[in-house]
Amino acid sequence: MEKISNYIDGKFQEALSKQTIENIDPAVGEVYSQIPDSDERDVELAVQAAERAFSEWAALTTEKRSRLLLKIASLIEAHVEELAKLESIDSGKPIRFAKQIEIPRAAANFHFYGSAVEHFSSESQITDTRAINFNLRQPIGVVGCISPWNLPLYLFTWKVAPALAAGNCVVAKPSEITPMTAYRLAKICEEAGLPKGVLNIVHGYGHKAGQAITAHSKVKAISFTGSTRTGAEIAKTAAPLFKKVSLEMGGKNPNIIFADCDFDEMLQTTLRSSFLNQGQICLTGSRIFIEKPLYEKFKKEFVAEAAKWKVGDPLDEATLEGALSSKSHMEKVLSYIELAKKEGAKFLLGGNQVEGPGRCKNGYFMEPTILEALPPESRVCQEEIFGPVVSLIPFETEEEVLGYANQSPYGLAAMIWSRDIKRCHRMARQIESGIVWINCWLLRDLRTPFGGVKQSGLGREGGFGVLEFYTESKNVCIKVD
Repeated sequence: MEKISNYIDGKFQEALSKQTIENIDPAVGEVYSQIPDSDERDVELAVQAAERAFSEWAALTTEKRSRLLLKIASLIEAHVEELAKLESIDSGKPIRFAKQIEIPRAAANFHFYGSAVEHFSSESQITDTRAINFNLRQPIGVVGCISPWNLPLYLFTWKVAPALAAGNCVVAKPSEITPMTAYRLAKICEEAGLPKGVLNIVHGYGHKAGQAITAHSKVKAISFTGSTRTGAEIAKTAAPLFKKVSLEMGGKNPNIIFADCDFDEMLQTTLRSSFLNQGQICLTGSRIFIEKPLYEKFKKEFVAEAAKWKVGDPLDEATLEGALSSKSHMEKVLSYIELAKKEGAKFLLGGNQVEGPGRCKNGYFMEPTILEALPPESRVCQEEIFGPVVSLIPFETEEEVLGYANQSPYGLAAMIWSRDIKRCHRMARQIESGIVWINCWLLRDLRTPFGGVKQSGLGREGGFGVLEFYTESKNVCIKVD
């Protein structure tokens, strides 16, 4: 059984408590590794290491920082097969998803910010010929990055790469449920020649290690992705300390389908936006609104196609849906199935835990589930389930479906399917959401801002905007006459 370590000041070390956390392979339901159960003492060591490394790292030319990040990107690309297998075992996701999407995106995160930092510039202004003002963008210092379990390396690198590119040193905590690829990334960074103390990775529980990072007075900014409840706790801790905070939280995203859509493309994309990664993506379209003239056709074909969605061993290349991330999370999703029954849902497909094949007999598997006949204001249609569960809701008018879409307390993403581009633009302006995809889903350009409104988040990641988040702005005014 592998025992992984924290990565602090360029060294791999166990938690000072000597305590460990069991890491379970969700596809088989068995412990397969041990991770450090870190606390505030380990975080203190990591912060001290980051502070010692900061002045030299911040003073490094952008060209040299860029080269290091690009080297990390190349090493991730060289280890796609290994990292994808680690991710699949650790999280239960199909290896094909990890191999085709998640690990390549982790490499792209380092490549993008390794390149972007060389093009990150600031403004200058001339004041009536009397003075020149220019804006310095300087790294903050030590920053904290806390990432979730659903897209482990993808989202870990999404935070760490721009923080490092901007000249900061990082204390990062991956999820205790899916720590393996972050541990492997530390070895990649070491191989790339990243100076010691620049990136420190502390494993452990959120209420111990994560809280210690958030509360530490020397950690000047926090970037967090996870639940809205945890985000609220982080905001409560960080606000009195006047830290910069970026929170990317939950979603209950509307997928709005008009009768004039490209049906075949919409149907295949909606399958993915419903069940990819077992529905454990904050961007999934879990509320599917279908214009009434198309409703029966959509329902029939969507259910038929979803029934073919192969649930199986995550390490099987043919598997489309793997295991849920943990037993406790599966129990949460199943509790919403019971709630749906109480709220009067009609089950068109699924709704059950299923036994995995072969070695996966005791894993945490669940059928893709499609519900109808629930009112839009029901709890199942309003609360984030974060599993392979979607609700079908018919609508008649644009105004009606806009009301349904904006009824949710969340506002992360939305999808609109229609050939009427004027209608799409009109609705995009009115939907309360940080991201709107028109006739597509999960089509990402890393130059664009990413984040939500309402209970889905605070601030934006992505593009040059996140480099601004990870820097402080300083205006310098020079009198010239």
